Amino acid sequence: MKICMYSSKAYDEKFFNLNGQHQSAPLESVEISYLSPHLNEDTAYMAQGFEVVCCFVNDNINAKVLQQLKEQGIKLVALRCAGFNNVDLQAAKKLNMPICRVPEYSPYAVAEHACALVLDLNRNIHRAHNRVRENDYSLDGLLGFDLHGKNVGVIGAGKIGQAFIKIMNGFGCNVLVYDPNLESNHNDNSFTQVGFNTLLKESDIISLHCPLTTATHHLINCETISYMKPNVMLINTSRGALVDTSAIIKALKLRKVGYLGIDVYEEESEIFFENLSDTFIEDDVFARLQTFPNVIITGHQAFFTKEALTKIAETTINNIHSYFSGMPENANLVI
Repeated sequence: MKICMYSSKAYDEKFFNLNGQHQSAPLESVEISYLSPHLNEDTAYMAQGFEVVCCFVNDNINAKVLQQLKEQGIKLVALRCAGFNNVDLQAAKKLNMPICRVPEYSPYAVAEHACALVLDLNRNIHRAHNRVRENDYSLDGLLGFDLHGKNVGVIGAGKIGQAFIKIMNGFGCNVLVYDPNLESNHNDNSFTQVGFNTLLKESDIISLHCPLTTATHHLINCETISYMKPNVMLINTSRGALVDTSAIIKALKLRKVGYLGIDVYEEESEIFFENLSDTFIEDDVFARLQTFPNVIITGHQAFFTKEALTKIAETTINNIHSYFSGMPENANLVI
């Protein structure tokens, strides 16, 4: 079994090799080639001679790429992530190209990172750290607020959203949840289910934990921001395109949004996961975001824990094994 892994890093190789060695039902004669480039129309040719391509969040699996992979004899596209908004599912279905994914790895990893962004923004941890390193122990400009008693709006009550809700409960927050897929007669008293506009109007902190779909693209935009409280805190650890970045910049300039913590960015594919310290960012919108003192940006690292990477590698290998063993129902197939 020859697997071509795109967008790979040293940690991918480490965890996939470890899990390949310890699988209870290991793939026979597995050969994984680790490639650093993203999968796109210019790099799809690199998968020639392989049976499986393994992709990540910023790989572009559009119709042309899928067609080229099909012509090269690829039998399975294995995503090592939960989201599949970067895949043209209609084209894949038309080509009879199966797509599998890792539907969950560690909801705690992402939820805890979202909480870390909340705490850092509120208590100015990054600014305090920099001051102390320069022997500046003044407190001006570091004033925060108690999380206890604040309204925290959670958009999306899947496993990550539920983990975040529990953390916020621990701080004594009042949690409001909007999720159209959540049953209205749920018996969970750890949060209050509300409509979308109500959540926007009443929340002091809003955290996004929903997938990127046609319906949720630019869910946070000029109109929805207008419903929010002045000085609201917005956290996004889901997908960058849930937020209209231009609208957020306007809101930051008007001080409508008082705090912004993001681990994702809608045009992140050429920026995140790369070391660009010896060059400059050509994305003027992203560069503008970096100028705000009340904005914290991390480079898509919310998932990045030992437990999550272990689960991603384990599930991806099991998906491939299940599919080629004739057990597609166990392969977490998208289509």
